[in-house]
Amino acid sequence: VQLQASGGGLVQPGGPLRLSCAASGSIFSINAMGWYRQAPGKQRELVAAVTGGGSTNYADSVKGRFTISRDNAKNTVYLQMNSLKPEDTAVYYCNAEIKRALLGARVNYWGQGTQVTVSS
Repeated sequence: VQLQASGGGLVQPGGPLRLSCAASGSIFSINAMGWYRQAPGKQRELVAAVTGGGSTNYADSVKGRFTISRDNAKNTVYLQMNSLKPEDTAVYYCNAEIKRALLGARVNYWGQGTQVTVSS
């Protein structure tokens, strides 16, 4: 199983950016999917998550600006980021809780990380 993240880059303050993360490989089902971020010198933190049923939760710092969504047919999770601030600068990692077989265990997988830089 692999998670491939894309969509990072340099954006000006106030601008938008959309991240995507596609899971591939031997997948039976995907439960929760989410995005985390890690800024230099800081711990990795949860940005947003969405359950298999579509329930979402967000870090307080991004509520009202970021939107997480998923396309189950494509095994893909998205993060639409609007009104970006310099403090959103970080490496963003996607995460998915995946079962590889009906009776298999749920395992957390991580994407490779994509850099988001908010700067003028």
